[in-house]
Amino acid sequence: MAHVAIADQEQEFHEPATFITKYIWSQDHKVIAIQYSITAIFVGLVALVLSGMMRLQLGFPDSFNFIDPSAYLQFVTMHGMIMVIYLLTALLLGGFGNYLIPLMIGARDMVFPYLNMLSYWTYLLSVILLLASFFVVGGPTGAGWTLYPPQAILSGTPGAGAGITLMLLSLGVFIVAFTMGGLNYVTTVLQARTKGMTLMRMPLSVWGIFTASILGLLAFPALLVSAIMMLLDQQVGTSFFMPALLSLGEQTDYTGGSPILFQHLFWFFGHPEVYIVALPAFGIVSDVIATHARKNIFGYRMMVWAIVIIGGLSFIVWAHHMYVSGMNPYFGFFFATTTLIIAVPTAIKVYNWVLTLWQGNIHLRVPMLFSIGFIFTFTHGGLTGLFLGNVVVDLPLSDTYFVVGHFHMVMGVSPIMVLYAAIYHWFPLVTGRYLHTGLGKLHFWLTFLGTYAIYLPMHYLGFLGVPRRYYAMGSTDFIPDSAEPLNASITVAAIIVGAVQIIFIVNLIWSLSKGRKSEPNPWGATSLEWQTPEIPPKHLNWGEKLPVVHRWAYDYSVPGVSQDFIPQNMSEAEVERLKT
Repeated sequence: MAHVAIADQEQEFHEPATFITKYIWSQDHKVIAIQYSITAIFVGLVALVLSGMMRLQLGFPDSFNFIDPSAYLQFVTMHGMIMVIYLLTALLLGGFGNYLIPLMIGARDMVFPYLNMLSYWTYLLSVILLLASFFVVGGPTGAGWTLYPPQAILSGTPGAGAGITLMLLSLGVFIVAFTMGGLNYVTTVLQARTKGMTLMRMPLSVWGIFTASILGLLAFPALLVSAIMMLLDQQVGTSFFMPALLSLGEQTDYTGGSPILFQHLFWFFGHPEVYIVALPAFGIVSDVIATHARKNIFGYRMMVWAIVIIGGLSFIVWAHHMYVSGMNPYFGFFFATTTLIIAVPTAIKVYNWVLTLWQGNIHLRVPMLFSIGFIFTFTHGGLTGLFLGNVVVDLPLSDTYFVVGHFHMVMGVSPIMVLYAAIYHWFPLVTGRYLHTGLGKLHFWLTFLGTYAIYLPMHYLGFLGVPRRYYAMGSTDFIPDSAEPLNASITVAAIIVGAVQIIFIVNLIWSLSKGRKSEPNPWGATSLEWQTPEIPPKHLNWGEKLPVVHRWAYDYSVPGVSQDFIPQNMSEAEVERLKT
């Protein structure tokens, strides 16, 4: 196993001396993780407000003068892009990836701390560019979050000028930030593991983040080149994606471009992006479930290989997003087949989580509630994905609310359930205090039940044929009258669930100073992040000496041991003393 001497060269990681070097231009992975998390949560709240305004228009059309058709399309676009890229990707990898990787593998910091710092500030720049589009003439782009040309840059589309320019520039800058972070995560896992920490002893959280980082390094370049090519189409008049066409009755200068090429590039990034979000969530929820069920994770090696196989297969399923583009039926058969195959390792993970819970000593604390909620929402979202993976079923459902319901259950609600589980689980490690349990349980039940009240009816609306991305339905003959009150009820549920997140924000802020102080290892966890000399961990994490790992990360409910678990860094001699 490879190690690097840099891990113990403290002159490389000298203690920051001023407030600015400690909290602003910090090179400490823990501070950078918190910076990422605060920024991602802030921009995620912006997207939450946008979704609330979209639902107000859909549930109570013509009641809000400030939501016109252009504004509605702009809200749809910015909500989708922020949630998928700037919240989920940044929080799971930039936030939890940064905080957990060095601690879980026994390293002092990331291998490239300065690059780590740069990755955050580059990410912040991308967020500023994105939010700046709200304040330019014409507002942000309203091309839909997938940004399909030719619509995205034609003058009839909302935000077709500065709005789409800022969006594409922001995506380019974000990809630069991700590349710096992703290279750091991958190199740190491969090169900075402490003595005894083999790859097959790493917690599944590290495996998920590690694999997702590799996916991102391979998939994000496709989005980068498509953003650059579309910028050139818009600014210079090239025709990468723009065919010869009429716009507002006039012939444009574009010739011979292929809009379908953009779709291929976008979804070659877009489907691995689903797993860039999902794989860290899979790993994190595995660790939370094992800890709070007091049971070793079922089928650890199977879980590792499932993560790796899912990552590999995610690159050959992208065109199931494009069945309605008129592709050759043989291609449709290929992508339908690979889509169904990728369901196999994903189903294995669900079975293993359930079997981990089976006969476990389950503690229904808030992190466990959110983890179990994730298993429900992810399973339901995955089952509806089997419908959409089939070409014949997908064609009539593709542009309906069935897709909105499926996508939000599997890509919205499920990872956010894991994020909440992770925040409640690791908050004592980061702050030395617990989040309030009563507020946490209230937050869980209202969020969990509320999301079902939002997204289950959307599947029914999809079967009725209600189209997505429409500003208002009007008196459409093929949509029955029952759709109108159902849309209103979905909106009420969405507003309630959005408001409930204020409980979480209040809990977070209040607990920072007033929360009950936690013990050094409050959940009785075995992984290394809870074994640091001080909790919260100090600069360089491990004091004078790095830990030595003697076992895997899931020795729970060990018979004959007084504390019922054995930490990874506990030697056999220390275990024998515990037994006596």
